[in-house]
Amino acid sequence: MVFLFSACSLSQLQGTNQDISSVTQFAPVTFDEAKYRQDIQTLASDAFEGRAPTTYGEKQTINYLSAAFSEMGLTGANQGSFLQAVPMVSYTASEVQQVTMAGIPMVHKQDVVLGSRNDIPQINIKGAPLVFVGYGIHAPEYNWNDYHGIDMRGKIAVILVNDPGFAHPESKRFNGKAMTYYGRWNYKFEEAARQGALGAIIVHQTKPAAYPWSVVRNSWTGPQQDLTGTSHQNLQVEGWMSLESAKNVFSKAQLDFESIAYKASLQPTQIALQHNADIHFENSASYTNSYNVVATLPGSEAASEHVIFTAHWDHLGKDPALTGDQIYNGALDNATGTAAILAMARQFTAQAKAGKPLKRSLTFIATTGEEQGLLGSRYYAANPIYPIDDTIAVINIDASNVYGRTKDFTIIGKGKSDLEEIIASAAKIQNRHTTAESRPEAGGFFRSDHFSFAKLGVPAIYARGGKQPINEQTATYKQAMQKKMQGCYHNTCDEYHADWDLSGALEDMTLFFQTAAAVANSDLRPGYYKETEFHHLRPANASQPSSN
Repeated sequence: MVFLFSACSLSQLQGTNQDISSVTQFAPVTFDEAKYRQDIQTLASDAFEGRAPTTYGEKQTINYLSAAFSEMGLTGANQGSFLQAVPMVSYTASEVQQVTMAGIPMVHKQDVVLGSRNDIPQINIKGAPLVFVGYGIHAPEYNWNDYHGIDMRGKIAVILVNDPGFAHPESKRFNGKAMTYYGRWNYKFEEAARQGALGAIIVHQTKPAAYPWSVVRNSWTGPQQDLTGTSHQNLQVEGWMSLESAKNVFSKAQLDFESIAYKASLQPTQIALQHNADIHFENSASYTNSYNVVATLPGSEAASEHVIFTAHWDHLGKDPALTGDQIYNGALDNATGTAAILAMARQFTAQAKAGKPLKRSLTFIATTGEEQGLLGSRYYAANPIYPIDDTIAVINIDASNVYGRTKDFTIIGKGKSDLEEIIASAAKIQNRHTTAESRPEAGGFFRSDHFSFAKLGVPAIYARGGKQPINEQTATYKQAMQKKMQGCYHNTCDEYHADWDLSGALEDMTLFFQTAAAVANSDLRPGYYKETEFHHLRPANASQPSSN
């Protein structure tokens, strides 16, 4: 089935720093659902073995994407090649581990998930003091330091997930209910390393983490990739412990975890738990390249300036230790998004071949290593093929809408930049409105590839289909499909479904298409609002976000 969506020129936007009312009007945008489905189904097939970086599955994936971009007639961005090498190290902790905390034996995967991002063959920690450091945050701008007065050398930090605003959003601490970057696991490990800690262990709690223990068990075991040269230095061990295990450790210290955790949400907290940890396991490191796939459609007038699409091609690979299904196919996350940038690339190249090229260049980046900490996008941002100053905007697609058309359109981290004004105007063409995500405490803005660019000041948007089904029939379908897919995030059941209703995904792709076209065909340089943490890097003219 072929879906046709009419596109028209966007009117002048309030709050942007250029008039884009003269944006070229495009012919109707045509998305071929059958081709889109084919790409999703292929990328998520068992033949691609879960698309883990540095595996056979990666070779299959990057070959498929390179061939697709080449067939479209796009330019390989890396001196003619579609591949950008991303130097990676894979750390693998042994499945056989001896771990005790406060004298309590801890079962690997059940009670703790531990690893090391250091090239050392054996972790052999004996009698390391356990210190509870609240949220593990040092944030001078918030007058907050959980490490104040503590020498963490030789000690293991026990840390709460999320940040202080989660438990008390009414207090306006940090960003209230919406998670800040200080709530992310990678920040906590990095800060513990800066503090000189020997180890760092985060206490898992489902609500503030925004995912169940099964995600920790599946995502943080097996080979763990990182960018070469970015180990956490002092940290010999890092990982997670279950909530029940944390309660038991605190109980051995004659402390109540719940009351201590509640206190930590109100003020910086440091408590020596009066007990030690013994941790022993084998560890190995191997070095190789993974690859971003980068393709460019050159612009006609301002070819040196780029609007970038990102979607991560990687997922979790396969686990031979599992009984039954061993492959993490990653259909929703993120074969749907990778297939979406292929679909849009086809349409933009078709427009260009029809004599309607864009003024600025479009670049499509299928990134590696997103699941391991945004590795591919982090590497590209630090080693850009095209200068960051000439990167005008980034549109990121991470899990497309498989639940049918919606009345609304969700912008993750809404209120950041005036790039949102453009996509809101495009949504109006479809009689839709933009909304913020329903769970800002999950920290979604910091969990996908656009963030690597946002940190450098590039206006970056991460958005997806909304929460309001277009009609009752769609609502009934959505409820049934969500039930069918429940628990499949980062699990082996994230597989392609032939009965997915992709009409919403195609409608969302039209918004992305029109937004990119509007920016690429104007001299608009979007920026960040004054109230945001990125304003000083690339300011918007408007001081307030749109009410759309």
